[in-house]
Amino acid sequence: MRHLIGVLAGAAMVVSLAMPAFAADMTVKGEVVDVACSTDKKDAGKGAPHASCAMSCAKSGQPVGILTADAIYTVTGDYASNKNAKLLDFVAKNVIVTGTVTEKDGVKSINVKSIKLVN
Repeated sequence: MRHLIGVLAGAAMVVSLAMPAFAADMTVKGEVVDVACSTDKKDAGKGAPHASCAMSCAKSGQPVGILTADAIYTVTGDYASNKNAKLLDFVAKNVIVTGTVTEKDGVKSINVKSIKLVN
């Protein structure tokens, strides 16, 4: 019995450590950007002038994110798989994204459930 309780306690601890700092469904509005360029180049790493570079990085599988007014949400999950295949039509465009948002060590991520262009 003690062994079973120990195993269950250990399993509970592993699960709690694996969970992100917080996880909540959220909708964000912003531009689909290459995370590295957007972070390093600031304003020069976004918008139409940077679209071809962002597309090249996205096609090579570099991390893609949603740049909002106050943060960059790195896209994770199905939309980031296969070298961002599901995001390529949205690169350098403004979108509305709904998904599960997490944050770890100050880095925000979103596991996209739906995405649509802003009219």
